[in-house]
Amino acid sequence: MINIYNHLLLFIDPVGHLAISYQQAIEQLLDAGRRLDARGWVAATGGNLSCRLDDGSVAITVSGRHKGDLVAGDIMRVDMNGASLDGKKPSAETLLHAGLYRVRPEVGAILHSHPRASVLYGLMLAEAVVVSMTGYEFLKAFPGVATHEAVVALPICDNTQDMPALQRKVDDWFESHPEAPPVYLVRGHGLTVGGTTVDEARYTTEAVEELLAYELERSRWAR
Repeated sequence: MINIYNHLLLFIDPVGHLAISYQQAIEQLLDAGRRLDARGWVAATGGNLSCRLDDGSVAITVSGRHKGDLVAGDIMRVDMNGASLDGKKPSAETLLHAGLYRVRPEVGAILHSHPRASVLYGLMLAEAVVVSMTGYEFLKAFPGVATHEAVVALPICDNTQDMPALQRKVDDWFESHPEAPPVYLVRGHGLTVGGTTVDEARYTTEAVEELLAYELERSRWAR
């Protein structure tokens, strides 16, 4: 099946995500980096951005680059185990991207960023392992959610420098909660969002950050 996206002909694979070329991924990830940087969500060299490619590999930002200043050479290719395919150095968090692509075949892009409310919310709820949100009209920004009465649950994982262990924990959550959106928080670290496209992942990132900002404000009222 063929669709038009950003004035380019792209193929849609059987699970519904856009199967894009490496060059198309570069263009979209550079744009996403600039947009996230404009919001202050990928300060310094924080964050990681990736796309699933039409050859079954993944395009992802290299380690140690400012996402607002990315150039084409700052995007590399890895396999579905997170191993480099072009000799460039991936971030340790590449394992988290690869794991989410494996357990959620509908995911075509992943954005990991450090928005303020998303970073602070998990620290505020030090014992929480999931955040459940309902009642907000803005929940309809999540793909597939049609009403404010829906309950959207997002896992909160404790931060660790042991990426394989964190990857296993994240993978286990999504395998046991197939209805949950491909979104999770790492306490005191940041937000990771999967979408069928880079744009969908970015829109959902914006929605989650907005909703968690609402939740932080509500917590102030409850004191």
